[in-house]
Amino acid sequence: MVTTRKFSAKRKRSLEILLRLKRLYPDSTCTLSYQTPVQLLVATILSAQCTDERVNKVTPALFEKFPDAVALANADLEELENLVRSTGFYRNKAKNIKATCQMIVEKFNYQVPKQMEQMLQLPGVARKTANVVLAHAYGIIVGVTVDTHVKRLSQRLGLTEHSDPIKIERDLMRLLPQPDWENWSIRLIYHGRAVCKAKNPACDKCILADLCPSTADLQKPT
Repeated sequence: MVTTRKFSAKRKRSLEILLRLKRLYPDSTCTLSYQTPVQLLVATILSAQCTDERVNKVTPALFEKFPDAVALANADLEELENLVRSTGFYRNKAKNIKATCQMIVEKFNYQVPKQMEQMLQLPGVARKTANVVLAHAYGIIVGVTVDTHVKRLSQRLGLTEHSDPIKIERDLMRLLPQPDWENWSIRLIYHGRAVCKAKNPACDKCILADLCPSTADLQKPT
């Protein structure tokens, strides 16, 4: 009974957090620039350990040269590396992009898959990337995207005790309505960038402060 009561209270609090974030960031959406599912997939792969702003500076030239899965699958690897170099970890990213597009062409009939299980077969694609692509390319919401901001804020807000992204995702999927899973992630990312930063979070300006069990500790002088 106590456990059920605690979960009900946590779910009620998570829904209030979601409501406030919706009001604060009403028009939030994926900030990566793309025109096709393949381009979104490539941009999302490039966004690992890199800002969306930097990725958006790289992809125009990349997609002008290699606009689709066929072109990327046949791309010269060294040329691909040079085009994505400034996103960091460029050798691994270029290798995964080429291999992923080869699999899309050869195994998935030139189309980015629409199922999580198939997405996870693609080189360099884990649940975070798959969730972004399925949600924004196809409107298919099957999970919660957990990046560094979502992880940090979900922990601070007391919605999960885990550090593993898959376990965090499971906790959030239990607390939030499925249609809001991806919007939750985007809005939490916006809030993590603007207010609840890793260092020196602005708790005094945060609309979630009264719902956040970490506020008192975060405001203590260091």
